[in-house]
Amino acid sequence: MTQKTCIKDADWIIAWDDSSQSHAYVAGGDLVFAGDRIEFVGPRYDGPVDYVVDGANLLVMPGLINTHAHPATEPFYRGIREEQGVPEKYMTGLYERLTSLVPPMEARAAGATVAYCELLLSGVTSVADLSAPYDGWLDLAGRSGLRVFIAPGYSSARWHVEESWKLRYKWDPAAGKQRFREALELIDQAGRHPSGRLSGVVFPAQIDTCSEELLRDSHAAAEDRGLPLTTHCAQSVPEFNEMVDRYGKTPVQWAEEISILSPRTTIGHGIFLDEHSWLHWHSRKDLSILSRTQTSVAHCPSPFARYGQMLEHFGKYIRAGVNMSMGTDVSPHNLIEEMRLAATLGRIAAEDINALNLADVFAAATVGGARALCRDDLGRLAPGMKADIVLVDLTNPYIMPARDPLRSLVYHAADRAIRDVFVDGIKVVANRRVLTLDQAAALEQLMDAQARMEREAPTRDFMKRSALQIAPLSLPLWGAKKLRE
Repeated sequence: MTQKTCIKDADWIIAWDDSSQSHAYVAGGDLVFAGDRIEFVGPRYDGPVDYVVDGANLLVMPGLINTHAHPATEPFYRGIREEQGVPEKYMTGLYERLTSLVPPMEARAAGATVAYCELLLSGVTSVADLSAPYDGWLDLAGRSGLRVFIAPGYSSARWHVEESWKLRYKWDPAAGKQRFREALELIDQAGRHPSGRLSGVVFPAQIDTCSEELLRDSHAAAEDRGLPLTTHCAQSVPEFNEMVDRYGKTPVQWAEEISILSPRTTIGHGIFLDEHSWLHWHSRKDLSILSRTQTSVAHCPSPFARYGQMLEHFGKYIRAGVNMSMGTDVSPHNLIEEMRLAATLGRIAAEDINALNLADVFAAATVGGARALCRDDLGRLAPGMKADIVLVDLTNPYIMPARDPLRSLVYHAADRAIRDVFVDGIKVVANRRVLTLDQAAALEQLMDAQARMEREAPTRDFMKRSALQIAPLSLPLWGAKKLRE
């Protein structure tokens, strides 16, 4: 028999208000869930329950939804990518890093384990995992306790670097088609996983590395299978220039022309639209295209802020009618910190404190993410929704006083105040401890694998540089000469 649980007399609940189609506070109330579904949210529940959780000193909120993450690889770049960029490529270090510093395939499960733990500990209950397939991926995702949207990446070309100022491509369309077929097979396997929490996202990796045929076929597969689709698009100035050189159109305009933008589509990043100040482009169409086609954007502010770049600006996208969602993209996989940065940078870009508010950003990290992933049962606390629930400790010193608990969580406490996490009504984090995975063991494996990755850097780098030359330490070694003149 399904156990009915009541979180009783919570100080605060972030509930879904159907009348306004938005989140709202319940100041003092109960939440009841049975099995994997929420049955009641409101001021008082008087029915029978099997188990009671004392809600005193708690904020109850919906699980966060991360629509763009690379868990298997990004933890390897901790201490490497935070300040690594190439001025000749408009500051982005993406292409240099991914061609010179490649995480060992056999250690990627350790990277993903570390990232999955970070996600859970920061209140994320659903994640779109954009990764190259590796052994044990589905088993690990199933054991994690997360709701994982498996997104196996594939492409028609690989980035290639021969000089610091130019991005080149190595094309192999036949291999891209084969990896596309393999990705669909893996997505099918995910849908059959016994955990019931795995599903798929069709993921042609980048707008500039996939042929028109592969992108069209990918969108058709997503439509046929009822799946979301995502691709990196408008993520860098080199990509923008490459697409204009090929087609005479911006990446977004070309994506519309080949009919891959739709309510199923999420573009990763969507920063360099035609009106971005770094581009000085003549048109002003891209934002209206995204709105008209009901395409979502996965906004991941921190990696771009590290390059000195930002989306211009979050509030304008929302007011244009674009569905905004949130992702981490880099380590740490802490969506609360991404929310804080999105709110701050959005005001800087707009030069207006009223350009957006925290409610906008929180909506992107919850219901916006649910919409992007084509799930209307996630991202909100209301009867009938999935029991993906996060309990926030209002006695944590970083959140006190909790006059406005969401504001104190995002701007002050972040993951430090996350106490318990439920996915499908099952507790996966208890008292800030992940119950499903061994984070400490994975971190040990990660350290060894990162060292190996650095040792192999000269064999991959176009200038035969060491990892320390590609990404120097933040402080010089005592008595050592500079590695970069």
